Amino acid sequence: MLRKKVKAGFTNLAGIMPARKGPDELLGQLFQDVQLRRIHPDGKTFVDLVSKKDLRQIAKAYEKARQAPNFDLEAFLKANFQDYVTDETYTASDRRSATDHIEALWQVLTRQTYLNKGSIVALPYPYIVPGGRFAEQFYWDTYFIMLGLATSGHIDEIEDMMKNYAYMIRKLGFIPTANRTYFLSRSHPPFFAKMVQLLAEQKGKRMYVQYLPYLLAEYAFWMKGSRYVNEDRVAWRRVVRMPNGVLLNRYYDAKMTPRPESYREDIETAAKAPERIASQVYLDLRAGAESGWDYSSRWFKDANRIETIHTTDIVPVDLNCLLYELEQTISHTYRILKQGLLAKRFEAKAAARAEAIRTYCWSDEKNFFVDYDFIAGAQKGNLTLAGMFPLYARVATPEQATAASNVLQKRFLKPLGLTTTLVDSGQQWDAPNGWAPLQWVSVQGLRNYGLHYLADEVMQRWLNGNLATYNKSYKFVEKYNVYDGASASGGEYELQDGFGWTNGVFLALNDKRGRDS
Repeated sequence: MLRKKVKAGFTNLAGIMPARKGPDELLGQLFQDVQLRRIHPDGKTFVDLVSKKDLRQIAKAYEKARQAPNFDLEAFLKANFQDYVTDETYTASDRRSATDHIEALWQVLTRQTYLNKGSIVALPYPYIVPGGRFAEQFYWDTYFIMLGLATSGHIDEIEDMMKNYAYMIRKLGFIPTANRTYFLSRSHPPFFAKMVQLLAEQKGKRMYVQYLPYLLAEYAFWMKGSRYVNEDRVAWRRVVRMPNGVLLNRYYDAKMTPRPESYREDIETAAKAPERIASQVYLDLRAGAESGWDYSSRWFKDANRIETIHTTDIVPVDLNCLLYELEQTISHTYRILKQGLLAKRFEAKAAARAEAIRTYCWSDEKNFFVDYDFIAGAQKGNLTLAGMFPLYARVATPEQATAASNVLQKRFLKPLGLTTTLVDSGQQWDAPNGWAPLQWVSVQGLRNYGLHYLADEVMQRWLNGNLATYNKSYKFVEKYNVYDGASASGGEYELQDGFGWTNGVFLALNDKRGRDS
């Protein structure tokens, strides 16, 4: 068992989520000075520090202290903040097999937060974090971590994290990117329905019924704004009215300011586009972060210029496939409850969404699924692995799946797995990088249409690439260079090891390889 002992009385928790204000709002000028002067190389470091007193008190003390001619900002920070420290230690060892290494890491990556500490939001149950700079229960990461836990038989740990999501939905009305105050304005790719499906595979169909209220709340969050869209106002919040009247979705955010964890980077990005309103640039950056693909040329008008980001103009094919899965899962649950009318209602919603995905996101020219720019009224030209989600969700026709698999094999398949896109922009969700969740989605999507040879080839190359890196460093990392095995790069921070979703997908695929051999 991985579960840590729960302290007595913790079941009461704090009861209520903290105010939805992040360090940027509470610290004012101090926050700006620390981030813009780059006191810490990684902007996430400061927003994750634990304060020794109330942040408002620290902000007031700073306004007075900084007037002194010999004021030392770094000394002030040291006196008022401390790092969040865990008692877990881990040393990589060449004596462990790759699977034994991951099994040993589950405990190291487990956290249990009893109090709202700094920007961290306390949760009632233990959870597993990705690793490195990511010390929170991240939304879409968690599904792929769960795949590994399920393979290893750690079902209690999956349930713990599901209960945390139920708690967040009750308190917030949605699942945020992660349990940090500065993430409470945006969500992540909605994999909650897939989590419920996974848990139901382990514990039976009663899991669908148990989590139905939360599935419905998740759906309500993504569809909030539906009543406000019409022919004149085609988008509101995360909802987009397509030309045929069907409602699809986009990524969005409740705020239009620089991301606290990347404050300096966002201001610098907006400064490169003086012709644009800065708040719109910030909103598009935030929406790009909600997508999980932060960042990729798929969100840019100019593939090599992040300042041209226009995420909120785009209907993402992957997002809408995940919401199709959500609608289908709700319908399935109503069938279990013998609520036929409600089941049919969500079946109709799912069918309309699937048809709209095929209408607006399938490219006859490219033989692949793509994103749709609803402002331009045209498809985006980018080919990305997001185009495999219609196979993953079984939205594609058999003919489309076959055509897409041919493109995948010819253009995306590299020596060590699938490249995320065909563009090397310097962003981390572009070539030459490959990411574990997209390998899983692609392999499962191919299997859904009986394309097992290519699925096996992708799986073998990805696992071999993971193992090659592990045999050199005895680590699993968040992303890989699938072209030549060199260290992956790009983005706003250094390559992280740990690593939650890589571990989970490796175990799940390696188990599949073992059972098929």
